[in-house]
Amino acid sequence: MTGVERIEIARGAGASLTAPEAIGGVVNIVTKDATEDGASLDFSGGEQGYMELGALGTINANDGATRITLIGQHDERDQFDADGNGMSENPFLESTSLTARWSQDLGASSNLVMRANHVSQESFGGPVIGDTTPSIEATLAGFDGVDTDPADLFADDDVRGRWLGKPWETTEWVETTRNEVAASWLREVSADWNYELATSFAQHKQNSFYEGFDYRAKDEMWFGNVRFNYALNESHLLTFGTDHRTEMLDSTSNSGEASNLDNDPLTIYVSDGFDYNVSGLYVQDTWTVGDKLEVMAAVRFDKVLADFTDPSKPGEEIDESVVSPRLNVRYFHSDVWVSRISAGRGYRAPLSFFESDHGLLDGGVGFEIDVHELERSSSVSYALSHERGPLTSTLSFAWTEVANLAQLDETAAGVPVMTQLADKASVTAVDLALSYRFNEHTLASFVIERFEYDDVFRSSYAIAPLEGQLSASLDWGFGDWDVYVALDWVASRNLRDYGYIGYNRLGDAASLKSTEAPSYYTVDFRAARSIGGQWSAYVGANNLFDYTQTGDEDTPLHWVSIDPADGFDVAYIYGPLRGREVYAGVKLEF
Repeated sequence: MTGVERIEIARGAGASLTAPEAIGGVVNIVTKDATEDGASLDFSGGEQGYMELGALGTINANDGATRITLIGQHDERDQFDADGNGMSENPFLESTSLTARWSQDLGASSNLVMRANHVSQESFGGPVIGDTTPSIEATLAGFDGVDTDPADLFADDDVRGRWLGKPWETTEWVETTRNEVAASWLREVSADWNYELATSFAQHKQNSFYEGFDYRAKDEMWFGNVRFNYALNESHLLTFGTDHRTEMLDSTSNSGEASNLDNDPLTIYVSDGFDYNVSGLYVQDTWTVGDKLEVMAAVRFDKVLADFTDPSKPGEEIDESVVSPRLNVRYFHSDVWVSRISAGRGYRAPLSFFESDHGLLDGGVGFEIDVHELERSSSVSYALSHERGPLTSTLSFAWTEVANLAQLDETAAGVPVMTQLADKASVTAVDLALSYRFNEHTLASFVIERFEYDDVFRSSYAIAPLEGQLSASLDWGFGDWDVYVALDWVASRNLRDYGYIGYNRLGDAASLKSTEAPSYYTVDFRAARSIGGQWSAYVGANNLFDYTQTGDEDTPLHWVSIDPADGFDVAYIYGPLRGREVYAGVKLEF
């Protein structure tokens, strides 16, 4: 990603003081700081409509007191249809983002940072443009609300055959725009005291169409934080403060509203609009016990109010006071061995399903909401790290348990309902990461991971997650060349554990799809060469050997049952759905 300084990852529940709504961890993407004047332009293009353009400019002025970063990025991918049946397994994607960051030192004791970001994205899956539909616009305009008979959807009634239905019947189109602004002021009062005032605003708009179901939404969020840091003595650093978040989602759907006017009491549509307010207090003590031991203990108190605003949902669904403790311990066994232990609790309000599962819903028959509690998670993790000479390694273990986990289910009439699991769900993860630096220009890395989900957690997944993965990479620099090769191997899975069932042919019980997901591997490759002092050129390939689930004769399409009335779905997914992308590009830095 253009203009990214680093990516910070904190594992575990409640892993961040100012982002407590984490049931598994927090990812923080940090924008590049302008430490010097400079600019770069990176352009690449390739097959399958692959195109990426990234521009970065940095200004460092007034003896470093003024630091400005400007970033622009544009990405495109065409649809991918491995079996050529006229229905894409992977959508058309287009994304444009613009970011500006200004950091200004105000004297020797304070700093002001302002950041603005705009992102626009569009995705279109289903009928292939130029094959089964002429364009996105024509597909949406062709919606007539009249379903094709199931026996006329696929050639020979087989989901592996040619798509014969109307383009809109398999269309999933999403268009979003997001605007963000943020500001923070850090002031140093003395050698022992400093404080930070921060605020941000984000607006997210969505316009979408899912196989005949339309959805439009506007989400706005305000956030404010006041944080103090106080060095009590040489051993204790106190951090404490308060924050508040307000979020409002308004959504509309013509199809959904029509469900409430069809005189069918079983097809009820409930809007997912909501008002959400959280006010919190927090305190943390970082205790340096000695040269070998550091203890970080924190606790948050939050008042959470969540109200679904549909007229059929009177009152506040969630009104809770939440305490979220967290403990981090780091112990240096020696100069080369370090242990890290973390434990904590976190929470999340399960408010919106469209963030992740919109394409899996049959919203045309309605939608219901049955959510009354926060998701609450507890986690424990341990990591043992070793670093000596060219070799570094980390062995880690993590366990997370979640209560009231959100789940998409359906009523007896087949209406989707957002509800919560009655039993607690847990997952255990073990991983080993190794890296070896042969010299200044050559680094080899190896990671192996294993995830064990209990039956409750498995029941919450619409798409089977990874259970085991092995990754290996080599970054080799020699002369003006830099070569990078990465291998990812994914272990086999039993899809029955995740409730998979489907058929290839309409009404044919003998065409039951396999529930054994095979292991597979993919390879990525990139070779770059410096040309002079400012230019570099590169070639590469993602998924070099072109492995896809569909290319392996198993389409994600399936008949839901042998009853034609249940229709088909596109959720039989367990492997890659986009094939090889060969690309080439140039980069200019000055």
